[in-house]
Amino acid sequence: MTRERLELGKRGEALALEEITRLGYKSIVKNYRCRLGEVDLVARDGDVLVFIEIKTRKGRSIGFAKEAVNLRKQKQLSKVALNYMKQNNCNDVSARFDVVAVAMESGYPRIEVIKNAFELAYG
Repeated sequence: MTRERLELGKRGEALALEEITRLGYKSIVKNYRCRLGEVDLVARDGDVLVFIEIKTRKGRSIGFAKEAVNLRKQKQLSKVALNYMKQNNCNDVSARFDVVAVAMESGYPRIEVIKNAFELAYG
């Protein structure tokens, strides 16, 4: 991955964190990793545990960023979320998956938070 792409991703993650904080989420873990993969952010929205995937794109529409969380990615995020919940004794907690799409258009970010972006994906 190029340095430019890494910097874009870090910028997008920072903007996404600002936005969800503004919306009242409480950040728990950034970049949670396990042997099954990674989720960008684990947070709380009230009493709901939220697994958040952040997608940042430069010079593309916000829809393009949202579409990047395909079925394969949903399955991988589901496995990571289940692992997190097991490791942290969160089995009786409500959880959901959100996607934060960040589009850097003409240097200005457009941010969209998609709550309940997808259901737990098995397989």
